[in-house]
Amino acid sequence: MSTTILLIRHGETPWNAERRLQGHIDIPLSDTGMQQAAALGQALAGEPLAAILSSDLRRAQQTAQAVADLHALPVQTDALLRERCYGAFEGLLYADIAARYPHDYAQWQSRQIDAVMPSGEREAESFRQFYARANAAIARWAAHYDGQAIAIVAHGGVLECAYRAAVGMRLDRPRDFPISNASVNRFSYTDGKLHLLHWGNIEHLAAPAMDELG
Repeated sequence: MSTTILLIRHGETPWNAERRLQGHIDIPLSDTGMQQAAALGQALAGEPLAAILSSDLRRAQQTAQAVADLHALPVQTDALLRERCYGAFEGLLYADIAARYPHDYAQWQSRQIDAVMPSGEREAESFRQFYARANAAIARWAAHYDGQAIAIVAHGGVLECAYRAAVGMRLDRPRDFPISNASVNRFSYTDGKLHLLHWGNIEHLAAPAMDELG
């Protein structure tokens, strides 16, 4: 059987807006992000969802709750759906990372997938490690709800991992696809493999819809 997965990036946070790296730091949604989450919830109100899963970080949980409120379903959290851990990079502006850690920043930007950033409050993980973690978590939930439809609210990096797995994109190839806040990305999971159905739906964030929620 095939599981339908609506893989959703959380709404905008203050740190998204100022290009500050979040990673595992638990940043809540901004006012704009809350509006995006509400618009998302309305857009998915008619989806026949069997479960709503979320990263355990607040920005994902808040987004997931906006969907759950209109489905009478609980939000089930999973720490394995968290964003990649960036170690000492977390909490810094991208420009500051480049200045403080030029060598490590260059490795990151050149997609050296086994490179690990310096440790900070938490130990960083390589992209290869993160890719394995994120996709294993998605696969586990898809198998658990085999033949049904589920929503998974996670992070930009998690969405990137799923996209690469579904289309067979090499991990070291530069990303050439957008990952928008509060976007809905549809996959199917069949015979142990992700398949991409539709990427990057943000129609619900169009100005009229957001104005109605303002």
